[in-house]
Amino acid sequence: MKTEDFDYTLPRELIAQYPSLKRDESRLLHLDKKYGAVSHHRFTDLPSLLSPGDRLVFNDTKVVPARLFCRKETGARIEFLILEKTGPSQWKAMAKPLKRLRSGMKLSVEKNPGCKIAVRTITRDGHAVVQPADSCTLSLAAIVEQFGDMPLPPYIRRHAGELDKERYQTVYAANPGAVAAPTAGLHFTPQLMQKLHDAGIEFSFVTLAVGMGTFLPVKEADPRRHPMHTESYVVGDNAAAEISETRKKGNRIIAVGTTVVRVCEHCAGSIRKGKGSQGHTSLMILPGYTYGIIDALITNFHLPRSTLLMLVCAFASTQNVLAAYREAVAGKYRFYSYGDAMLIT
Repeated sequence: MKTEDFDYTLPRELIAQYPSLKRDESRLLHLDKKYGAVSHHRFTDLPSLLSPGDRLVFNDTKVVPARLFCRKETGARIEFLILEKTGPSQWKAMAKPLKRLRSGMKLSVEKNPGCKIAVRTITRDGHAVVQPADSCTLSLAAIVEQFGDMPLPPYIRRHAGELDKERYQTVYAANPGAVAAPTAGLHFTPQLMQKLHDAGIEFSFVTLAVGMGTFLPVKEADPRRHPMHTESYVVGDNAAAEISETRKKGNRIIAVGTTVVRVCEHCAGSIRKGKGSQGHTSLMILPGYTYGIIDALITNFHLPRSTLLMLVCAFASTQNVLAAYREAVAGKYRFYSYGDAMLIT
C-alpha cells in the first residue's frame, strides 16, 4: 500500500468554494460497494435509497467560530485558530504568523479593539497558549462566540461570511467543540429528516469534535506511518443501545460522515454490548481494515492522499472508490466540504 495509490486529478473549478443556497439541492452519487455500480440522484432521493429499519447515525458536534483575528500594538494582524481548552482560562491555538508572537504579548481583537487577549506562552509543538487579558471581562469562549469567524477549510480561498455561520453547521448541531464541520451532514434539512422518519428510517446521534487535523495530507510514502490526529468523542448509552438493537434485528447502520465511522468503529466493542463511552480516538482506517459496526456510508468527496479518502477506500475498495470519483469528475460533481455527496451501500 502506497500513499500515491490514493490520488486523483481534479479540475480546480470543481472545488466548491461556496455553499449551495439550499442544503438538499446537492447531487448524490450512489456506489454499490460489492459490484462497483454507480447511479446518479439528488440528495432528496435519499429516503427511496434506504430501507425501513435502517438507522442513520449523525455526528451532532457544533462548529464554533474559532478563527479570531487580532492586532498587535504595531498594527500587524495575527490570525488565531482556537483549538482546545488547556486550563481554567487558557486555550491552545494555532497562530499565523507564529514567529511574530512572544510570551506576555497582548493583542486587540479586531472586531472589538477594547477587548484584548494575552499570549501566555509558545509551546514546543508550535502553538500559542492564550487567555483574556486582565482588562477583558469576557471569557475566551465568549470572545470567540461574539467576535470569531467560522473556520472554513484551507482550500476555500476566501474569508468566511454571514452565510457560512448558518451553512457550515448541521441543522442538528448540539455540542460545541468542533473547528471543522462534519460535512456529510450539511445536506440534511428538517424537512428531509421528517421524510426519512416517515419512511421508517431511525436516527441516533454521537459526538466527535472534528479538529483541523482532518485536513492534513498524508505525506509519508507509506500511509501507515502518518501521525494520525486525535479527537474527543462521546457515545451516549442511548445511542449505543439503539445501534446495538438495530444490528441485532439485522438492519443496517448507516454512518453520516467519516467522523461517525471513526467513533463507531473505535467504540465497536462497547457498542455491541449496548454501552456508551467517551474519550479520545486516533483511529486511522486503511484498506484491509474489517468494519465491525458500519454497514453503509454517506460522505462527501475527499481530498486526494487524505486519511478520509483512505477510510472510504477501506470501506468500498480503492478500485471502486477511485472509479466512482472519476465518474464524479466527468459528471462535474462539486467536491470537498461544500460539495456534493456519495451514498455507499
